[in-house]
Amino acid sequence: MQFYSDGWGATERHIPPVFHTAGKRTTQKIERNHLTLRTRIKRLARKTICFSKSIVMPNLEIALGLK
Repeated sequence: MQFYSDGWGATERHIPPVFHTAGKRTTQKIERNHLTLRTRIKRLARKTICFSKSIVMPNLEIALGLK
């Protein structure tokens, strides 16, 4: 298993160098995926901002977000 971080000192102290890759490029890609997933499934967080009128839609959003 490989771990990616931005080079924070605590991460480097607790994860062996064999499993750890430090760098902004990989961290940005991972954070971008997290942001996309949070944006697409925000209908699950607050009903007043973005909500579904049917039961099927949240399940489809989760399936699309996890692909």
